[in-house]
Amino acid sequence: MPDILYILLTALVALVVGVLIGRMLLQKVFKQQEEEARQRAKSIIREAELNAESIKKDRILEAKEKYLKMKAEFEEETSKKKNIIIQNENKVKQREQHVTKQMEQAKRLEADLHKEKEQLNAELEKERNHLHAQQEQLKKRKEEVEQQHGEVVGQLEKIAGLTAAEAREQLVEALKNEAQSHASSHIKDIVAQAKLTATKEAKKIVIETIQRTAAEHAIENCVSVFNIESDDIKGKIIGREGRNIRALEAATGVEIIVDDTPEAIIISGFDPVRREIARLSLHRLVADGRIHPARIEEVVAKTRKNIEEEIVEIGERTAIDLGIHGLHPELIKMVGRMRFRSSYGQNLLQHSREVANLCATMAAELGLNVKHAKRAGLLHDIGKVTPDEPELPHAIIGMELAKKYKEHPDVCNAIGAHHDEIEMTAMISPLVQACDAISGSRPGARREIMESYIKRLKELEEAAVSFDGVNQCYAIQAGRELRVMVDADNVTDEKAAQLSFDISQKIEKEMQYPGQIKITVIREMRAISYAK
Repeated sequence: MPDILYILLTALVALVVGVLIGRMLLQKVFKQQEEEARQRAKSIIREAELNAESIKKDRILEAKEKYLKMKAEFEEETSKKKNIIIQNENKVKQREQHVTKQMEQAKRLEADLHKEKEQLNAELEKERNHLHAQQEQLKKRKEEVEQQHGEVVGQLEKIAGLTAAEAREQLVEALKNEAQSHASSHIKDIVAQAKLTATKEAKKIVIETIQRTAAEHAIENCVSVFNIESDDIKGKIIGREGRNIRALEAATGVEIIVDDTPEAIIISGFDPVRREIARLSLHRLVADGRIHPARIEEVVAKTRKNIEEEIVEIGERTAIDLGIHGLHPELIKMVGRMRFRSSYGQNLLQHSREVANLCATMAAELGLNVKHAKRAGLLHDIGKVTPDEPELPHAIIGMELAKKYKEHPDVCNAIGAHHDEIEMTAMISPLVQACDAISGSRPGARREIMESYIKRLKELEEAAVSFDGVNQCYAIQAGRELRVMVDADNVTDEKAAQLSFDISQKIEKEMQYPGQIKITVIREMRAISYAK
């Protein structure tokens, strides 16, 4: 038993000693590992500091390179803008020189007209003096006749022994015959003098009117330029495989020309309304950035509605500027539509405004109704902007519209008679005809070729629209191509081919045109559903 206790105690002591020794060894190992960890941490921190310094230097170099690149791009862009500013300044200088030349020409013309006016006034003064002298002579002659009358009465009473009543009758008969002969000669002289004076007065009124209403002229072209900020936008407008530009052309009825012209897109079409709708739609699409067929159709529809509102606003503003009140809303809308129409290349609204001002000036000089003259001058070409365009002269159409919307009979007659389609019964009718001729005959105001060209394109479109199943038709590429949109439900693929052939045959038989015309029939099938 004591041996066992001894052994146990010895074992216990050995175990305690072992535990102590192990603990000391573990503490030593832990200290060594802790020291090694500290050394590793220090080396890691040193490496991190070195790497951070290297990264910092790399970032600084990259920032410097980026700064230099941005500086170069900024200087290049600044140089481009500076060149553009210089070009614009040169254009402005050229425009100023051109305006200066036009002002000098206007001054010379004004001086010539002033001289001619003075000459006419001098001639008129001479004619007045001559007429006054004739009146004095006539007065003296009258006095002589009265004196002779007294002498004849006395002689008759002495010689014939007639009564006063009988002598008076014979004297009256003799004087009547003499007066008739003298009056006939004087009437002829006075009528000839009045004709000469009236001609000079008319020339004077016309010259003064032209002087007071001189205006510049804007010749309508068939293309519009849409400016863009960069050529990268051209790719978005064209779209994948050209689908965007095709959708835009189909929706607006114009031709979009995207070529090598820097920062510009050409919009070609004979109808100014279509060109304006295409231009505004392009502007909105580019500003929005979303360009795809569905978005194009949505924007074109909104733009077309805005154009209709703008037409009404233009008509109201024109009526206010001219001081014309009480126009029917439909007439106001037609006046606004004139802004987007031309007559032989001359803007129709500008021409009508000028005719209205000319009529008002002449009516004031002649003492006629200025308000009626001005209304007739503004509305004289209203028949050119009717939507349906029946087969009647535009003057007759305009007269019927004026009657329909309760205009004064004098205004209606002046509108209908300004091209001699009906008889002139109002005093202002010849004024409207003369002022229309004055406005249209100014040098550079009109171009006959443009009018016949636009008429030919309209006849092309009308020839295609007359066929069944045709929804829309647009003449593009100066009339060399006719794009026909048909109803997919009523026109099959085979019928589309036959329709293209039929339209070409009709154009060949009924129209005259240079070169050849390509007829493209477009049949597009759409399936639309709504998730509710």
